[in-house]
Amino acid sequence: MDVSGSASTRGHDKSKNRPSRDGGGGRDSSATIGYAPPPPSPFENCLVDWDSYRGCWQNSVPGEDADPEDGAESPGLPPITITDLASFSPAKGTILGEPDNLGVAGLPTNFVTEAAQHVRSGELFGFPIEVRFTPVSYTFHYGDGASETTSSPGTSWESLAQAQFTPTDTSHTYSERGTYDANVTIAYTAEIDLGVGWFPIDGQLDIPGPTQQIRIFEAHTALVARTCIEQPSAPGC
Repeated sequence: MDVSGSASTRGHDKSKNRPSRDGGGGRDSSATIGYAPPPPSPFENCLVDWDSYRGCWQNSVPGEDADPEDGAESPGLPPITITDLASFSPAKGTILGEPDNLGVAGLPTNFVTEAAQHVRSGELFGFPIEVRFTPVSYTFHYGDGASETTSSPGTSWESLAQAQFTPTDTSHTYSERGTYDANVTIAYTAEIDLGVGWFPIDGQLDIPGPTQQIRIFEAHTALVARTCIEQPSAPGC
């Protein structure tokens, strides 16, 4: 006796899940797996808009990521201002009056100082930092109540190829003889570097320099028969 038939499983057709040999069905071989770029770090975010850099220096305890209690704010450091950088002590300018800190009443005395861009290193609010100071203006105080602000530190008569007692951009003429305490105040702009590049800080620092005594004499003229070389013992020689 011949017996024939077929077996099937209700509700399940194995052929529907079987990939075809011609590429149809199953996983698309052209599909690729993409990876989202990592989110920017908080420090990178704060550098995008430097004016809101408060978040660049959030106080935290290493390994402690707990959220603050409800109603409490995360402790943060205040924004860095130009006055915070005064402790890094930008260079003071020393004033020099030509010639040899001497002068003649009624004639120009030339004043010069020296200043250059320089960098100071240290810590601010517990963070290592570098500060770059750049001189931008010079205020010469001549000691007789007069002052002059310039963008130049002054240039010697020799460098200008000028004769002594001729006017310059930083010279001053005293009207009376005497001893005057002169000094120069240098205005600096500042930039800071936390390890990722230089960022400017608004404002300027005015740094006064030490005083220098300037002695001013009177000069008198007279007609003489001979020069001091010809007659060294003549009056005034």
